[in-house]
Amino acid sequence: MDEEVTIKLSRDQAFVLSHWLYEVEGSGALDTIVNDRAVWSPLHAISGTLEKTLVELFMPDYNLRLDQARQRLVEAMYGASDEEPETDANA
Repeated sequence: MDEEVTIKLSRDQAFVLSHWLYEVEGSGALDTIVNDRAVWSPLHAISGTLEKTLVELFMPDYNLRLDQARQRLVEAMYGASDEEPETDANA
């Protein structure tokens, strides 16, 4: 039997990831982003767990909360700058 793995995310990380997964799944882009269908199983498990856990998903100020969570995550990773660092497309 497979041993379970626990992943810990901050509430902001979970909220932003949940939104991203919802958008990707709803757009049909999962086929182009994830070419290994075996990866879909854990992605759906994560998505389902987040949907059952996050009350923010059902709050009337969802978009405001999402924007605030995104901002906090960006600031935590890159500082309080208005601009995200450039990424090298070849990296």
